[in-house]
Amino acid sequence: MTAVAWGAFFGSVLGIGLWSLVSLTPRLSRPRLANRLAPYLLDVSAEARVFVGRRSVDPIPVLGTLFSPVFEALAQALASALGGADVIERRLRQSGSSLTVDAFRSEQLVWALIGAAGALLFALGTPLGRSWPLIVQVAVPAVAAGAGVLLRDTQLKRAATARLARIESELPTILEFLTLSLAAGEGILDALRRVSRSTSGELSREFAGVIGDVHAGVSLSTALTELSTRMSLMSLTRFVDQVVGAIDRGSPLAEVLRAQAQDGREEAKRHLLEAAGKKEVAMMVPLVFLILPMTILLLTRR
Repeated sequence: MTAVAWGAFFGSVLGIGLWSLVSLTPRLSRPRLANRLAPYLLDVSAEARVFVGRRSVDPIPVLGTLFSPVFEALAQALASALGGADVIERRLRQSGSSLTVDAFRSEQLVWALIGAAGALLFALGTPLGRSWPLIVQVAVPAVAAGAGVLLRDTQLKRAATARLARIESELPTILEFLTLSLAAGEGILDALRRVSRSTSGELSREFAGVIGDVHAGVSLSTALTELSTRMSLMSLTRFVDQVVGAIDRGSPLAEVLRAQAQDGREEAKRHLLEAAGKKEVAMMVPLVFLILPMTILLLTRR
């Protein structure tokens, strides 16, 4: 890439950046009359809903205004190519994210564009990249874009797995608290409310959301069933099934929850022993390939 091309590129970036900063000043970003009226016409005007949905262009208003149609089209094409909206929706809920599937696809597209741009700059701006064949220079940005998409998906999957593990580790303690509250004479709704207020953690926040749904008019059985479907965690599903069954039949819950808490403790111990066994095998690698050869060498030199 010649000096003129580099100058044009960095000049364009500088100009867009400066104009974006200027557009954030109050004088140039005062809301117009349409911006003021559109939120009040959402129920009666489809154009107002489209207009309000088109306003989210932060943090760079200039780039958002210029490229949002192209960006939305690319995000839709990416969603159509990858599919799996149900899986992404479940992972987003499991990870505790407030993003929608479309917002997540947009983030994937951003990661893909960043990866492609970085690979393209490397291929065209470095001596090593310029020495590559043309087909490699074309393929590297495409591979980098695909890697960006997969990396964002992997990050979401890891976040969902880690949060589910925290919920599963918190469940036995929460069940014991619920057992004590039920044994003291409280109902299941009051017990859930007490636990959500007096404890902290991922499961407590989920129970706080269930209490909020109940206060909004949803039945407790429906709210708990939605929680179970959203999390797709076996131990939590078993707890929800027992609570819903007890609510429907009017049977006592304290002893059942105490037994389930004990089962959860035993399962946690089993997982810990399995993890210890795997670590023991992994510790054999440095022992066999590092410590043992060094010991043999030292003994042979003597």
